[in-house]
Amino acid sequence: MNRAHEFSENGQRLVPPHRCMSVLRDIRGVTAIEFAIVAPVLLAMVFGILKFGTAMNHQMVLTNAAAKGAMTLALSRGTSTPYATTTTAVTSAAPSLATGQISITVKVNGVACATDAACSTILVSGHPALVKATYPCDLTVMGVNYKPGGCTLSAETAQMVQ
Repeated sequence: MNRAHEFSENGQRLVPPHRCMSVLRDIRGVTAIEFAIVAPVLLAMVFGILKFGTAMNHQMVLTNAAAKGAMTLALSRGTSTPYATTTTAVTSAAPSLATGQISITVKVNGVACATDAACSTILVSGHPALVKATYPCDLTVMGVNYKPGGCTLSAETAQMVQ
C-alpha cells in the first residue's frame, strides 16, 4: 500500500477524506453533551419538587397545630391560663416549624384576646373559639424566587367553647 499520499510536501500528515466522515459519524460523547444540556432542567425540577413538598408539609403541620390550639382553647373555659395553654399547644403540635416564626391569633366569638386575663373573661360556653396560625415559607429554587412578594402559610380552625 502506498502511503506517500498521507503526507504533505512539508511533512505534515494528511487525513484521508473517509476518516473525516467517520469522525462526523462518531456518536461517542453525544450522551454526555445531551446530559449537560438536560441536567440543569432536571435538577431545577427535582429541587422545585422538594421545595414545594417541604412547603406542603409545613402547611399540613400548621393546619394540625391550629386545630390542636382551637381544641385546647375550646376546652380552657374555667382555667387561669387559656391563652398561654393555647399558644403552647400550637407550638407543641408543630415541632418541625421554627417556634419563633409562628404567628398565633386567638379569637373568641369574633373578639381577639392576647392575654390570659382577656381570654378568660370572654370564654363563654357555646361561642366559637378561633385559632389562626401563620408561618413564612420560602419558594426559592436554584436562586429563582417563585413567590417574590413572600410566601405565608396560614391555617385557622374554630371550635365551640365547652
